[in-house]
This record gives sequence, structure tokens and C-alpha cells, in this order.
Amino acid sequence: MKRLITIRNVEEGGDTDDALKNLNLNLSSDLEKKNNTTTLPLMRLMGLFLVSFMLFSVLFSLSVVLRDPPSDAVLEASPTITTTVFQQQGVNNISSDSVEKPIDKLIGGLLIEGFDERSCLSRYQSANYHKGLSAKPSSYLISRLRKYEALHKQCGPYTEAYNKTVKELRSGQFSKSSPCKYVVWISFSGLGNRILTLASAFLYALLTDRVLLVDPGVDMVDLFCEPFPEVSWFLPPDFPLKSQFHGFNQKSEQCYGKMLKNNSVASSTLPPSFLYLHLVHDYDDEDKLFFCDEQQNFLKKVPWLLIKTDNYFTPSLFLMPSFEQELKDLFPNKETIFHFLGRYLLHPTNNVWGLVVRYYESYLANANERVGIQIRVFDTDPGPFQHVLDQILACTLKENLLPDVNREDDIVSPSETPKSKAVLMTSLNAGYFEKVRDMYWEYPTVTGEVVGIYQPSHEGHQQSEKQIHNQKAWAEMYLLSLSDVLVTSSWSTFGYVAQGLGGLKPWILYKPENRTAPNPPCRRAMSMEPCFHAPPFYDCRAKRGIDTGELVPHVRHCEDMSWGLKLVDRDNFD
Repeated sequence: MKRLITIRNVEEGGDTDDALKNLNLNLSSDLEKKNNTTTLPLMRLMGLFLVSFMLFSVLFSLSVVLRDPPSDAVLEASPTITTTVFQQQGVNNISSDSVEKPIDKLIGGLLIEGFDERSCLSRYQSANYHKGLSAKPSSYLISRLRKYEALHKQCGPYTEAYNKTVKELRSGQFSKSSPCKYVVWISFSGLGNRILTLASAFLYALLTDRVLLVDPGVDMVDLFCEPFPEVSWFLPPDFPLKSQFHGFNQKSEQCYGKMLKNNSVASSTLPPSFLYLHLVHDYDDEDKLFFCDEQQNFLKKVPWLLIKTDNYFTPSLFLMPSFEQELKDLFPNKETIFHFLGRYLLHPTNNVWGLVVRYYESYLANANERVGIQIRVFDTDPGPFQHVLDQILACTLKENLLPDVNREDDIVSPSETPKSKAVLMTSLNAGYFEKVRDMYWEYPTVTGEVVGIYQPSHEGHQQSEKQIHNQKAWAEMYLLSLSDVLVTSSWSTFGYVAQGLGGLKPWILYKPENRTAPNPPCRRAMSMEPCFHAPPFYDCRAKRGIDTGELVPHVRHCEDMSWGLKLVDRDNFD
């Protein structure tokens, strides 16, 4: 006898206990009627199997239908994942179907774990915004940075070794057994110059096993985070020579160039406790002897070297035989020096980083491409100047960095979803930004692209003494470094900083002459390295003048300043 057995679906509102009860009653009735038959044991076995099977099916259905919803932790994690993907799309222009790559917050090993992240948000967050390093740092550079950090921890401000050497500095007598020698960087010149010279001074400290200490000046603490763990790089306010910093110049008794000129170095039986190195653009021939190995042999005996400079003097270090092999091991790719050292040393403070992030997310993040245009005009008359505007447009249109506009038709319909370009312009004057913005507002582009023009500030004139002015300047350099392509002005250290941090070879606007737009308007840089504006032209071995831009393949004359020097990598020429 066959009996139809039904159980209402739990999802439709049926009671599971009643269904199981009916199932057991029906099966029991059938089994009783067949109790006296020879098949009773077999039927009992089948009944037990059927009951077990149906019970298992019901319980499985309950577990699927009535299982707990996702936990709060999972629900809260979802927006974080979405945000991460959005940032990657905005910063790196990754398509929606791309596989997300892990962010290298330690920047190829340049940085280390262990810092308080909240004290300097930019240190580890910067990797979310930059495209990444242009090359991989050498393992030797990484090991030397770790070795330097250990030295800085041992010899930095207020350590036992530092206190001992300061005491000796006050007395004028020092112990040759001291493991610590120092380079003191004196805050001097505009912000772009200071950033470049900081990198040069640190490289010199690295090459000579010295500790770099930074004069805070009026605003350095407000601009840059501490780059080294546990011990500060800022010179303490009670440093005994600090009151003399402002007065140091070529006429100072402790100026090394003056001592060479007076032959007082040769007559000295013991090296002095400190020396002042004048490496400013107006330095003379004796000051420039700093770049000769013969003088380095003497300088390495002096415990305290105080440097004042407005020059990125790194290229001339590559012309010194005593540093040649070490530099080759540190930087196999010669044009990555400032790129690596800048990303290692120069982290914006939280105030400055807030300016960077807020502006980037508001105006630049969602564009398909970001174009940076840095404008520096050296003319003393107020602008804007038509010839400068003509030069900017001639360069960006000729090099296909920006699309031309259609002045005949009011609307150009793109064949697909239009691409967007965000153009970040930086200038002390708002006039160039307004002209370019109006052009793309009044006319459609011939390509159908959507072009947005943005300028964070227009201060009118350089105000290096003002804290907020320099904070904005530092933020704008950093924003420019986040560009996909970059246009910079000749001779401008502001542009050098942006290209170096971003690992970019910019298009350099030639310096206008006679208020006429140059033809051609610009050229592509040979490398991302900054230009050394006032290098020495002297052969230390032959003791005669020489063109130092012709000595080695990797030190060439700059594109924007014919007498300047810059580092290039011959294998990477476009």
C-alpha cells in the first residue's frame, strides 16, 4: 500500500515539528499492518532509513533558510574594501575589472615599520596616491639607510654621544675616539631650494658616515615629519653655535674657503672642532674646493661641518673619485637619487597632508588623466603675460598633453563615454589659470574629452617668511608630483621637487627672451633629476678650469640652464 507523505516547506510558513509528527504516525501505521508478514524486518529497516533521510533533509533546509545574517564585522568591512578600490581607480587609473594590487606602503623598502602612523599620516598613506617608484631601490641603498638609522639613533640629539660631542664643541677640544661626526644643515633660501639641499646634505652625510642635523629655521617643523625612528633630526635649540647661523658667510673666520685662501689650514696642527662650508650660489673658487678629494681628506677629521647652500650639489659628488664606487653601488640608476631620497626623507606634516588629500580627492582623483602645469615667471613686472600663456598652450597642444578646442561648433558629441582630464596649474598669478579655464569652458574639445582646470592658490608673490604660504607651496609641489604628465618652468626648483618626488620626466618650458614665446616652446627632460645651478668648473687633479659637464656620461648640462649640471642615465634616454 502506498501513502502520499507531504511536509510543508518551512519557507512557506509550515511547522516543522507537526510535519515530523505526521510522518512518524503514517509510517507506524503502515508498519503495523505488515507486522505478521515475512517482510516485516525489511520494512522496518526501510522505514528507519526513510525517517533518517527526511529528518536530515528538513534540518539541512532549516540551516540554509534560517541561518544567521552576516556579522557586523563583515558589514562594516565592505565599505572599506569599496573605498580602497575607489582610491586605486582614482589614483592609478585602474579599470573596474582590474585586479587590485596590494599597496606598498614601505615604498620598496625605503621606509620601515614602527612609526606612530597618526603622528605623520603621509609617511604610509602616500603610497595610496603616488603611482609607485620609477625603479627599484638597490639592496645596498636599503642596507645603508638602515645602517644610517642606527647611527642616528646612537648619535642624534640628546643622546649620550651627542651630549659628549657638544661638550667638546663648547670647549674647543674633541676626542678622536668619538664615533659621531655631524653635518648641520642651516635653513636658508626658498622652500624649493631647501628641499633640494636637504637631499644633497643627507647624501653627503651618508657618504661620509656623518649624522645629519637640521636647523628648524622658522617653519621646518611645521612642514616635515621626522624621517628617522626614535631620535629627532632637528637640531636642539640650545645648540651652542645656533645664534651664529644667520651671520655665517664667506668672510666668517670659520669659513673653510677663507681658511684655504689664507693658507691657515696648512699651518694648523690640529683640525678645528667645527667648520662652516659656504656652498651658496655666490661662492668663490676656494669654497668650491669642497668638491675635491684632497679637501675631503682634511674635512673628514672635523667633527662638526655646518653647511649653508641653495644648490642641489649632488651632481658634483659624482665627479669625485673617492665617492665614485659608493655612489655606483647606492644608485645603479643615476637619475633616481632625489626620487629615492625625497620619498625617504620628505614626509608632509599632518597639516600639509590634509591640504594635499582634500584637494586631490575633491578635484583630481576621478579623472582619467592628471596633467600638472607649474608656472614660474622671473619677470619683475606683474602678469599675466600673453607670451607665457601662448607658450603654455603651444607646448601642451603640440605635445598632445591637452586637446585642442573647436571654435566653430558649440557641441562636439563623443562617440563613447568621454575621457576626463584634470589639469592642476600652480602659479603665483591666477591669470593663466583663468585664461585656460575659460577656453575649455567656452569651447568644446575636438576630441570630446572633458577638461577641468584647477589652481589651489595664487599668492601674488613669493612669501618665504610666512608659514601658511610655505605650507601651501609644499602641498602644491606634492600635488604636482601626483600627476601623470608634468610641464614645468625653466630654472624653477619648485618644479624640480615635483618631478623628482613623482619620478616624472617633465616637459620643460624654455625661459622666454624679450617677452616672446620661444619656438619650440618646450622640450622633454633627459631625466627626473634636479639641476645643479652653480657647479664648479674645475679639475681638481689638473688644478685648472674644465667643463665638468663633459667628464663622464652620467653628468650632463641641464636642458633649462646651459651651465648647470644634472644626473642622467644613458640607458633611459627617450
